[in-house]
Amino acid sequence: MVRLKLSLLRNGLRQSGGRRAAYIASAVSALLFAVLQFAGLVALRGVGHVESLVVLLVAVLGLGWAVMPLFFPSGDETLDPTRLVMLPLRPEPLVRSLLAASLVGIGPLFTLCLLAGSVIAVADGGAAFAAGVLAVPLALLVCVALARAVAAANVRLLSSRRGRDLAVLSGLLIAVGAQVVNFGAQRLGSSGLEQLDPVADVLGWIPPASALAAVHAAGEGSYAGAAARLALAAGALAVLLALWTRSLTRLMTAPDGSTLPASGPAARDRPSGGLTRLLPAGRTGTVMDRGLRYVWRDPKTKAAWVTSLAIGLIVPVFNAWQGTGSVYFACFAAGMLGIMMYNQFGQDTSAFWIVATTISSARDAHAELRGRALALLVITLPYATFVTVLTAALLGDWERMPEALGLSFALLGAMLATGAWTSARFPYSIPQEGYKNVAPGQTGLAWISVFGGMMAAAVLCAPVVAATIWLNVSADGRQWAWLLLPAGTLYGAALTTLGLRLAAPRTAARLPEILTAVSRA
Repeated sequence: MVRLKLSLLRNGLRQSGGRRAAYIASAVSALLFAVLQFAGLVALRGVGHVESLVVLLVAVLGLGWAVMPLFFPSGDETLDPTRLVMLPLRPEPLVRSLLAASLVGIGPLFTLCLLAGSVIAVADGGAAFAAGVLAVPLALLVCVALARAVAAANVRLLSSRRGRDLAVLSGLLIAVGAQVVNFGAQRLGSSGLEQLDPVADVLGWIPPASALAAVHAAGEGSYAGAAARLALAAGALAVLLALWTRSLTRLMTAPDGSTLPASGPAARDRPSGGLTRLLPAGRTGTVMDRGLRYVWRDPKTKAAWVTSLAIGLIVPVFNAWQGTGSVYFACFAAGMLGIMMYNQFGQDTSAFWIVATTISSARDAHAELRGRALALLVITLPYATFVTVLTAALLGDWERMPEALGLSFALLGAMLATGAWTSARFPYSIPQEGYKNVAPGQTGLAWISVFGGMMAAAVLCAPVVAATIWLNVSADGRQWAWLLLPAGTLYGAALTTLGLRLAAPRTAARLPEILTAVSRA
């Protein structure tokens, strides 16, 4: 199995020079980062409360090993044990062989460096280093077995098209995780590492972090506690191997779902209900229904929406939670969702030709754009209102909430207007497979569409921004600031209406160019 792993890696690198260069660059970057992490942890030796930081770091590392197979299922061909079904292999020897093969790679080496540096940072005395000799391989095996058990339990999902498309949701994990890490780093910078002690006390009993907590316990003379924590890690390894073996047995004996006949009524016979019944009749309602179904069913569209919703909430709320934000930060939520209006036709990819056949005039194009904008407003208006109210509540700044909400509505209207125009003028294709959001050769179009449209939206919002500033600096202006809510709402609605009307003729006239641009693979 180890030779198979090396052969797969070698043959993959032989496919192209670009792939070799990308692998070498990523390997060098990962190893350099691992060396820096190792040196940084060694430099922390003797610092107070470093054991809490190390325990939390290893816990996050274990979480990363658990979720990475779900987000990057194609990163390692050996993660799919169904390829070995026809071979005369028993589950127990197969598990041992795959576990050994899993230790070959950049990820295990990076983990080994981090674990070794963690042991050096917290070990104090011969007993602690002796515990570290057991803790490092034990924690490494727990991480690898955890990844393998998760991958084996979900291999049928991960090997399907829908499962591969779900990998695009990794953007949400990265976005949310970055904000959480940023928030945590700010708190640690102001309060010190002792803030981690309560969390580390709990995580110190959860594998694989318990293995590193055992090193610190042994250094303090708590040999029973160290042995108990090491036993927990060993028990977790045994349980993970048993679950992995059970999953392999089921995979190699149970039939695949693709071989079973379909059952249940056809989708076309199912009556529509829920929100569909509330939508307007005619083309507008049909377009809204289609757009909302894309949000719910298309993995790439869903990932973009969920990421925008999460970041739009995290940025103003986290800043308000720290007491350093402003109620105007709530406009960030409207801005994040307003971006979804850009490249409307590119989101349809090659299926846009079906829509294009129904557009024969500027009136048809206007109805299409209006339905797409209204579908976006169904989600955006209540969401922007919620974020603004929540931010004002956290800050206790209810006086400025109406003007912040009016400014959000004006910004949203401006982005809907510019988004409709740039969707017709600068369309580009969004690949459905993989993690790219722009087809090769169209990066310039994407930059012009999104960032150019955002700059134009900022210019269009200038009157409302100027009015907000004037009312806040004027001596008698504060008593009239509440008028910014209805004024911003009407101004945003007027911008949206004007933008849709101006974009409709251009959309109808450029249908062949739009279809060619969005269908490019």
